[in-house]
Amino acid sequence: MTGKNPRQNAFLRLVSGNSAAVGTESRYLLLKTQEIVIGRDPSCQVLLDAIMCRMVSRRHAVVRSLSSSPDGEEGWIICDLDSANGTYLNRKRVQGCQQLIAGDRITLGQDGPELIFEYELNHQPNVLNQEAAVVPLPPPNKYQTPISTANYQSPNNSDYLSFTQLFPIISTGKDLTRKAYLIPGIITVIFVVLMFATIEQPQVNQIIVAIFIALAAYYFFIYLLCGKHKPWWVLLASALTTMLILRSPILDLFIFVFRDILPGSLPASQESITFTELLLRMFFGAGLMEELLKALPILGAYIIARALPSPWKERIGVWEPLDGILLGTASAVGFTLLETLGQYVPQFAQTVAQTGIGDGLFAGFRLLIPRILGSLPGHMAYSGYFGYFIGLAVLKPTKSWQILLVGYLTAAGLHALWNATGVINGFLLVVVGVLSYAFLMAAILKARALSPTRSQNFATRFLGPK
Repeated sequence: MTGKNPRQNAFLRLVSGNSAAVGTESRYLLLKTQEIVIGRDPSCQVLLDAIMCRMVSRRHAVVRSLSSSPDGEEGWIICDLDSANGTYLNRKRVQGCQQLIAGDRITLGQDGPELIFEYELNHQPNVLNQEAAVVPLPPPNKYQTPISTANYQSPNNSDYLSFTQLFPIISTGKDLTRKAYLIPGIITVIFVVLMFATIEQPQVNQIIVAIFIALAAYYFFIYLLCGKHKPWWVLLASALTTMLILRSPILDLFIFVFRDILPGSLPASQESITFTELLLRMFFGAGLMEELLKALPILGAYIIARALPSPWKERIGVWEPLDGILLGTASAVGFTLLETLGQYVPQFAQTVAQTGIGDGLFAGFRLLIPRILGSLPGHMAYSGYFGYFIGLAVLKPTKSWQILLVGYLTAAGLHALWNATGVINGFLLVVVGVLSYAFLMAAILKARALSPTRSQNFATRFLGPK
């Protein structure tokens, strides 16, 4: 590298995944007096299209002049700006900052837009590409035109047709499972076949449908958004543990404490009480009782993992808020499935059958779907929110009791508010449900920002960057 040569200019050139130049607007002159920020924010000097480049953070990476490099020459470095999907230099993730040399390839995310760092002698005309004459980079402004990945071109414009183009499954390999949701698709196919196979066994069919809906809601709205790998069997164990607790004498003990000793007795169907009294009873008899019960698997995982060696303790245990959210929401899935299939659906089906106004099994099926989906702004929201505080208490042990108390009371309060408003007005129930879901999403986003393993986590967004 001859960075001291005044006849040399450094550039960034935007290319496709196949290293094909995309045109004159893809070349950026690097100025030693100005940082070059790459991202989707309008203030960035290399501005990428917000719709086409969702894998790129708003301020993804920055290129700076290095006036004193190790070899005594002037040079350039690239620094990742704590982006969600990472910055890669020659297919290796950048940790902090790294010096650039001519020909280095910068990728925004593992499979995002790619730029090449290069030098060019400014006194030599580019004979092969006169249209790609270098223009100094203008200062950032709101009128700067975004560069869209729609401009990407293939390596050449010939009509060459490869065998893998005709049979793409041959060349995709591991990308099928890593990028194309193949495993969720396989699970969906399995459940569909099971639904068809049990269509004449309504009760078994209800169980299969309920499990599938619960898994789909958990995977797409909790696991992907949390963005942290947690073994599936740990999450399954959390759900099964909660189901076993509900079938054990532990439930009777909880009922005795919270509904007999404490003022949490649930009102009878014909009992007339004020909203304030109903809210108080629900706070003790549903909120405090059920949220503590669903938190037992989280606490159990924390205790068990402390006695295990690495890496098992990290896989199983609760070491940060994301762990608490994942285990707490999994526990809520088990709670919802057992409560719905073991209590609400059979009781409703029996009531309808006794009245003779319809088919009891079909009526129970109609109740099953909203009950399972309702766990997202319901049980999963409360338990996940409390799980955030359990993980935060582990992360900040000196404030643990204060943190746990705030999380426990807040989760119980949201739970009680949902139960109490449900008997008053449907619109208020919507408001409380949206509020609970917003609390959970806010906790997930904050947990992602606090995660000690953030650089190793994956991130999924439905509408844009974090």
